[in-house]
Amino acid sequence: MTEIAMHFAASLMSCWIIVRLIYQSKAKRRDYVFTFMMVSASVFLLCRMLSGVELDLAFALGLFAIFGIIRYRTNPVPIREMTYLFLVIAMAVMNALAPLSMDLLAVGLGNAILWVLAFVLERVLFVEHLVTKRVVYDRIELLQEGRRDELKEDIAQRIGEQVQRLEIGDVDLLRETAVIKVSFRGEDQSEHLDPKDAL
Repeated sequence: MTEIAMHFAASLMSCWIIVRLIYQSKAKRRDYVFTFMMVSASVFLLCRMLSGVELDLAFALGLFAIFGIIRYRTNPVPIREMTYLFLVIAMAVMNALAPLSMDLLAVGLGNAILWVLAFVLERVLFVEHLVTKRVVYDRIELLQEGRRDELKEDIAQRIGEQVQRLEIGDVDLLRETAVIKVSFRGEDQSEHLDPKDAL
C-alpha cells in the first residue's frame, strides 16, 4: 500500500506540473484544472487496481465505449484542452503500469520528457493563443469589399476586444444578419454555444 501511495502521489505531482504550471499559467482556465486532475487520479487508480486482473478484449473495449459515450454527450471541448486531457490520461497510465515492469528512473525520464515538450510547445513555439467566438452581426453593409478594417473596428468596439482576424460565415439577407467567426486575444471563460443550436 505504501508503494502504491507513493506512486499515486508522484503521478499527481507530475500531472500538477502539466496542468497548473504549464497549462493554466498560459490559458487561465480554472474549470479544466479540476477535470484534468480528477481524470488523471481516476485513470491511475483504475489501471493500478486492475493491473493484476486478467482483462479480456470485450472489457477493454467497453471501457473505451464508456469514455466515448461521455465525450459525445457533453459540450464540445476545444482541441487544445482535448490534447491536454489525452496527455494527463497517458501520463496516468504510464505512471500506474510502467513501474511494474521497468526502472523508476525510466518512468521519471518519460514524465520529464512530457513536461519539457509541453512547456516548449506552449511557451516557445505557440506563444499566441486566440479565443474564437461566433457572433451574429447586423451591419451587413460593412461586409462589402474594401471595408474590412471598418468591420473589424466596429466588432472590436462591440465586444470590447482587439480583433485579430475574422471569417464571414452564413449571411441572411432577409434578416440582414451574418454569422462571423471572430478571433481575439483573451480568456475564454465560457463554453461556446453555436448560434445554430441556440434556442
